[in-house]
Amino acid sequence: MKVIVCGAGQVGFNIAKQLAAEQNDVTVIDQSPQLIRRISDSLDVQGIVGYASYPDVLDRAGANDADMIIAVTQNDEVNMVACQVAHSLFSLPTKVARVRNQSYLQSQWRNLFSRDHMPIDVIISPEIEVGRAVLRRLDLPGSVESVPFVDERVQLVGVDLDDRCPVVNTPLRQLTELFPDLGIVIVGLVRNGKLIVPHGDDQMLIGDQVYFTAATEYVSRALQLFGHEEQKARRIILLGAGNIGLFVARELENSHRSVRVKLIEYNKDKAEAAADQLSRTAVLHGDGLDQDILREANVAETEAVVALTDDDEVNILSSVLAKQSGCQRTITLINNSDYSTLMRTLGIDTFIDPRATTVSKILQHVRKGRIKALHSLLDGAAEVIEAEALETATLVGKPLREADIPSGIIIGAVAREDRIIIPRGDTVIRPGDRVVIFAIAAQVKTVEQMFRVSLEYF
Repeated sequence: MKVIVCGAGQVGFNIAKQLAAEQNDVTVIDQSPQLIRRISDSLDVQGIVGYASYPDVLDRAGANDADMIIAVTQNDEVNMVACQVAHSLFSLPTKVARVRNQSYLQSQWRNLFSRDHMPIDVIISPEIEVGRAVLRRLDLPGSVESVPFVDERVQLVGVDLDDRCPVVNTPLRQLTELFPDLGIVIVGLVRNGKLIVPHGDDQMLIGDQVYFTAATEYVSRALQLFGHEEQKARRIILLGAGNIGLFVARELENSHRSVRVKLIEYNKDKAEAAADQLSRTAVLHGDGLDQDILREANVAETEAVVALTDDDEVNILSSVLAKQSGCQRTITLINNSDYSTLMRTLGIDTFIDPRATTVSKILQHVRKGRIKALHSLLDGAAEVIEAEALETATLVGKPLREADIPSGIIIGAVAREDRIIIPRGDTVIRPGDRVVIFAIAAQVKTVEQMFRVSLEYF
């Protein structure tokens, strides 16, 4: 596949990295010579210095015969115009754009992105995706990751194991015997920074990070099995009144009416604007690094502090201060993935990387086959994919134990009509089932082949 990536920042770099690793023909455009030099030196891609929305630049990038354009520059308008030019002048078939300004995304203007106006096939809004990720963490305390699949009927959940976990040092195959009614599948372990695809004889150890899939109604019980019985926060402090902070505050006001929310914003104008837009949230003008303002917000009696400013260092330090001041739990937004290794050392409970959420959303539309949803894990080391099984899918019609599933692929759940099936060796996948699959990066292409649309289907 031939792909043009507009923007060589963190998101563009990581999209190009994954696509190039899968032997796609990738060209990256950015107006910064330094960023293009970096990406050209690091990856097997072609780099072009220029404005991504200029027709001559797109022409040099090979837009005439490209399959997809992914516009993720820092400028919404450049992203939108690049897609428009790619459509109008080059008839490029698939156009993906990152659009951050919420004004463009309001429901009354939804017709803006129709084929007759600005024909963008996929709109990615990082702020909304990150905001939803924050809300999922708040709804599922104790998790370090929570991603819904199959219309939110199945969840992928990540948890840290400590000495409260009663099933450490227990072979995984014994979990089914010990808890026969608890339908979960452990799909991945992270130990000392390394991803392990578990087998029945493997054991979970203190310090591991565990990823499992389960029907949504069983997730809370599963968390208890791993030693996490934290209660949902009823008092929350948000730091930062940007797009993400406002989105989270609005959603909490609308859907969690029993929750008391305070929002701290350093910029006075933004604080006043937030106060005008929010009805039940107490907005404080101040610095999240100021212990006096944290005391004024009563941080010691707060169950969760969520740091969502646009400054990683402020988010990290304010989270550390909040924990030292008595806050039970912190959720921290970081844009620089290099900081991720510091989180556990600093006592920060969970962090959210907006780059990872954006990359996951884009990859969902890059993957071939009947892919319904996708989430990239651990900087691209693995993916969890929801796919629809057609009659021609190679998994259909035989027990899973006979399906010759390669090492590095685990079937996490099967959705059939109104049932969620936790797969066992005798499970038979039928046409129309939606299957949630964990796959290491080297096996993602295999999953695509399993669920490809064959000509026989038509």
